[in-house]
Amino acid sequence: MSPAEQQFLSRNKLPESYLISAEKWFSPLLEKYKTTRDRPLIIGINGSQGSGKSTLADYLCTMLSERYQLRCVSLSLDDFYLTKLERQQLARQVHPLLETRGVPGTHDVPLALETIATLVDGSAETLIPRFDKSQDDRMPEAQWDRINGAVDIIVFEGWCVGARAQTEEQLVEPLNALEAKQDADRLWRTSVNQTLAGEYQALFDLLDELIMLQAPSFETVYNWRLEQEEKMIARLGNSTSDGHHGIMSAGQISEFIAHYQRITEHSLREMPERADHLYKLDSQRQIIGYLYK
Repeated sequence: MSPAEQQFLSRNKLPESYLISAEKWFSPLLEKYKTTRDRPLIIGINGSQGSGKSTLADYLCTMLSERYQLRCVSLSLDDFYLTKLERQQLARQVHPLLETRGVPGTHDVPLALETIATLVDGSAETLIPRFDKSQDDRMPEAQWDRINGAVDIIVFEGWCVGARAQTEEQLVEPLNALEAKQDADRLWRTSVNQTLAGEYQALFDLLDELIMLQAPSFETVYNWRLEQEEKMIARLGNSTSDGHHGIMSAGQISEFIAHYQRITEHSLREMPERADHLYKLDSQRQIIGYLYK
């Protein structure tokens, strides 16, 4: 095992067995992406909360650098959330549910487009925004990452990366209690859908490849998201009581993921047919199948 692989396992708190599974399932991706190009290759990774998107992004960047000396940068859609203040303003102007981060409309898409454009250009330093979920707010610019010069590959991961909008007819019936009680007039989900159909497609059109980590169902997402929260609490340790207002209880997580249900379920239905690489997951996040174009 190389030092880079050891550091990858340590960063992600993974057992050595992950590398064995990753070599089996992800070697076709490494083989396909190892060739340098005239401009950076932009790879999108879609998957529901807790499906392993950020881990896969880190693995790809680690191995492409280790084996092929390619310069790879990983971006998360989550890091482009609007600030807490901006979402509060959006909630007052459009709909109260938009104060909760997650759905299309709660990201700074122009900032994402600008960041990717600067990376593609490669002639200047690129600032990579970072979002602190434990604070539910964007980190100060002084704490953003900095990338100097050109890169070979950009990996862009996010729960709705590559997602497409629904028809107006599909928005009529509420999917859950949150929509039925807090969006009875369909204003919130209509706004989200229209935003997804607009500026988000300009962002997703930049992708050269789309990888999907397909959950077996939306019902599994709650357990995966709960595990994420427990890991964040463990990472913060005793500091969880020190101003980390983004920490959620099990009940809060259940309500939180209800915001994601509509687009997640729509993507689970329609995205597999158009993804360039489809990884089917079981309830334990183990890969049970791989399909590609």
